[in-house]
Amino acid sequence: MLRMTSQIDLAAAAREHLPADVADTWLSLLRPGIRLVTADGGDGPAIGYLGGEPELPEDLAWPVWEGHGPLSFIASVDCAALPRVAGEMGLPVDGRLLFFYFDGQYDDAEALVFASDPESQAGARVVYVPAGRAGVQRATPEGIEPYKRIPLASRAVSTAPSYDHPVLHDAFGAGFSRAAEPEHPLRRSEFCSAISGGGGPLHQLGGYAWPVQGDVEYEVAQAALGGSVDWQDPALASEAGRWLLLAQFDSDDNANMMWGDVGMLYWLIRPDDLAARRFDRAMFTWQCC
Repeated sequence: MLRMTSQIDLAAAAREHLPADVADTWLSLLRPGIRLVTADGGDGPAIGYLGGEPELPEDLAWPVWEGHGPLSFIASVDCAALPRVAGEMGLPVDGRLLFFYFDGQYDDAEALVFASDPESQAGARVVYVPAGRAGVQRATPEGIEPYKRIPLASRAVSTAPSYDHPVLHDAFGAGFSRAAEPEHPLRRSEFCSAISGGGGPLHQLGGYAWPVQGDVEYEVAQAALGGSVDWQDPALASEAGRWLLLAQFDSDDNANMMWGDVGMLYWLIRPDDLAARRFDRAMFTWQCC
């Protein structure tokens, strides 16, 4: 799995290890992202938190997956406190984003949320609370335990598309076909090593997702198309290209968060829904080792 590095690191790696034309194309695909890190790490003031108990408007019910139970609170982000690049990424510049997920505590993992089961999407929720709408701290519902509260700071980063992302196929065309991929400069071990690095939990807003397994855009696209599209169908790649990462939350020992076997939670959204603040249309998937 690729790790996040700075714009300078990515540019230097591309210039050193790729042919000039490939480097230019690849660098043009980079997207800004916002990495969320523990607030005591010297990255500035807290902009939100993992775990603990959320602040919700009094008239807003705690998210529940009907027929299954209450969702666990994962994270809250104060959008006004994010780096300025957040606005360029289409994220709200004020208000708060809160993330909830049915993590199996309530029913001992009897019901699971999977992109391959569109009806289970009710088990993951994004709540946007506009600026000026007051919230009060809510107690966690009976039957689930809150995760440990960890204050978060933010850091602007550049992110690169992962192994089989749709933008690579669009940008490199036939030269990036499955038959040609093993010999493509982007697949060479020297380049892959040069753009890998960093560490710690990969909590992130925007940018490219960091998949534990295959590209998450295809999983969400499969769900958006009803779950019955062949994986080789061009319609699937086309739909995958319509989805952007909204947020990902990694397994994190500090917060006592473990998604399967060291997995990751992902929420993706279409650009038009992001612009219209229709966060209820975000789709969820998760992966683990």
